[in-house]
Amino acid sequence: MQHNVYFDGNVQSLTFTKGQDRATVGVIKPGRYTFGTSTEETMTVVSGILKARLPGSSEWKAYGEGESFVVPPNQSFDVECDADVVYTCIYR
Repeated sequence: MQHNVYFDGNVQSLTFTKGQDRATVGVIKPGRYTFGTSTEETMTVVSGILKARLPGSSEWKAYGEGESFVVPPNQSFDVECDADVVYTCIYR
């Protein structure tokens, strides 16, 4: 297990690895952040509302509890939230 800290502690997660499979569970504090991917990522909101602007889009979309979005490898995407958001991310 690995503890990850990004954006001065405003985004933190724990990484779990089993064989080739990797996943994280984390918390995003209020703010706007840009992430980059190296593999395909499926992000699911566990608690809260996360707004995301995905690659190739100029539009922001809100994702609530239980909703997911997929980001292709080698892309960047923006997220924004007004309150703490709990999320999971599966890497493929």
